[in-house]
Amino acid sequence: KKILTLFAVVGLIAFTSCEGPEGPPGQDGLIAEVIEVNGYSFQQSNNFRLRYDLKPEIFPGDMVLVYRLVAVENGVKVWNALPESAFDSNGVLDFSYNFEFSKFDVDIFMLGYDLGTVSPNLRLNQTFRIVIIPGAGNNLTAKKSSVNLNDYNAVIEKYNIDDTNVKKIKL
Repeated sequence: KKILTLFAVVGLIAFTSCEGPEGPPGQDGLIAEVIEVNGYSFQQSNNFRLRYDLKPEIFPGDMVLVYRLVAVENGVKVWNALPESAFDSNGVLDFSYNFEFSKFDVDIFMLGYDLGTVSPNLRLNQTFRIVIIPGAGNNLTAKKSSVNLNDYNAVIEKYNIDDTNVKKIKL
């Protein structure tokens, strides 16, 4: 009985002291991502719609935000959150940019009655940023309520996103 106990103790010590090489360092927590789509033109031929396939797909609970580049002032990019609407001089809706997403893709599109007549500077060669914020259960709800999602810079700051390392895509 004593020999069996001795073997058990020696075996336990031998197996618990085994150590292999340390693996590569991981990242802490969930990581947000920013994708910039440059030079996209909304035209009749693409039904005034842009589709960006998400690879890899996003998870349930992830949040997707889309911003359109509207100006560059003193070297600083100015972003408007979608949906974004434009009105004519009579206050009637002329057109709008909007988006929808699934776990597989993001669709950015224009809505309006005669989109072909929208000024080319508002329709052609557009730049968008797609911001994917990983869901984190109840923590996401708390985070969403404490940041102005219409303010690109506030979102970048709140979710600690490095937007100097944006994935740039030309479609």
